[in-house]
Amino acid sequence: MGKNSFYARYVKRFFDVAISFTVIVLFWWVYLILAVMVRIRLGSPVIFKQPRPGKDEKVFNLYKFRTMTDKRDAKGELLPDEERLPEFGKKLRATSLDELPEFFNILKGDMSFVGPRPLLVKYLPLYNKRQRHRHDVRPGLTGWAQVNGRNLLSWEDRFEKDVFYVKHVSFYLDLKIVLMTIAVVLRHDDVNSATDATMEAFTGTKPKEQDK
Repeated sequence: MGKNSFYARYVKRFFDVAISFTVIVLFWWVYLILAVMVRIRLGSPVIFKQPRPGKDEKVFNLYKFRTMTDKRDAKGELLPDEERLPEFGKKLRATSLDELPEFFNILKGDMSFVGPRPLLVKYLPLYNKRQRHRHDVRPGLTGWAQVNGRNLLSWEDRFEKDVFYVKHVSFYLDLKIVLMTIAVVLRHDDVNSATDATMEAFTGTKPKEQDK
């Protein structure tokens, strides 16, 4: 499998550390400007922190700039995502600027630049045997699924692309994904699913679709 290659085990991590450190040092001012804008337009905390499973299902805290407000109804309950996602938050997501804090996750070793996107911890018991292989490598800032449909894909299609990546990790595939990611971000493609402000919750794969 690709995850056992010399590149996947050693070279990939070297690139992750070198590039993430360089980006953070050179573009600290971008982080500062975005932090101020998020604080003014969306409130605090500026950084959204949430537990996510990483390599070998080890849980870490994922960092992002917040994109939603804390608007609540008369009963004090949070409003649906689409009602808490203002235009400014949509722009942050469309340009992927909300994900800049993940460079710190990459530097720490929680994530890689390329790999399956880290999803919610509550999904762990729902994966079938094949889908669990997405955790054989570090999760990524971008991945094969993100450049082939992003949130418009069904969960099963996304997981198939994640597993494909795990089995074929290479420098050339990573480079291809990075270049495709730049094109996707510039076009602002496929940020939201067709029916929700974010991706619909994963509830498990139907038995007939599972790998035996």
